[in-house]
Amino acid sequence: MFTSVDTKDPSAVAREVQAAYQSMFPQGGPAFVPTAFDWVQECFAGRYRDFQASDARYHDLEHTLQGTLCMVRVLQGRHQAGGRPAIQQRTFELGLLAILFHDTGYLKKQADDDGTGAKYTLTHVARSVNFAEQFFGERGVPIAEIRSIQNMIRCTGVHVDLSRIPFQSEVEKVVGFALGTGDLLGQMSADDYIEKLPILYSEFEESARFYEGKMVGTLTFSSAADLLRRTPEFWDSYVLRKLDGDFWGLYRFLNQPYPNGPNAYLLKIAANLDRLRKQLAAANAG
Repeated sequence: MFTSVDTKDPSAVAREVQAAYQSMFPQGGPAFVPTAFDWVQECFAGRYRDFQASDARYHDLEHTLQGTLCMVRVLQGRHQAGGRPAIQQRTFELGLLAILFHDTGYLKKQADDDGTGAKYTLTHVARSVNFAEQFFGERGVPIAEIRSIQNMIRCTGVHVDLSRIPFQSEVEKVVGFALGTGDLLGQMSADDYIEKLPILYSEFEESARFYEGKMVGTLTFSSAADLLRRTPEFWDSYVLRKLDGDFWGLYRFLNQPYPNGPNAYLLKIAANLDRLRKQLAAANAG
């Protein structure tokens, strides 16, 4: 099974990612992963240009680190299983940058003193895509590579039509789908996922207020309690179908051993949902 990693500690996640990176690409430079993590921490801490520190309570830096760790494990598992087409070192690196920056769209400008970054829930994917173009353009990343990062970020959209994303290669698509997989599994397998669902609802609610009812297809919950009640259905009817269909079942590369061993992420999600069902049953009985 996977080593336990404290996703509240960026350095701990960076060490695990670095170990995976070096195991897949022994020729990879030792500075790439630490630099990427330094960049995202700089942004989330409010040390980039005129952006404030992150103040979204659900889509915070830990959420990003949870998804990052899961995505990297998916790609490492696929690499070890000999998945084809093989992921080249640079495509992996671009995928890492994409997952680390996929929620930068929640960051507010310094002059923005209205609410929290959660108000941008409706548009955060597009804002993250724009943020990536600015940030990586300033660092001299070639435009074709920036487009790869942006395409991968787009895979996290709730209602995105993946067929409309202009992927430049098959491997770029694979890494984008691994990113989408990691984003979903990383958060839902967290020990405190159930406890944080009311916070997630508050983000939806704030965005609905900000966009004055234009949250079509996003704010579909009447209350935090309704979100909790419908989370098992969300897993069964949306997430599993997306993982198996849209994202090509890449989560199976988390099985240890591959292909038929247990999947630690699915087991944790099952435990979370079982705990939630018991809580709901107890509340109904009361």
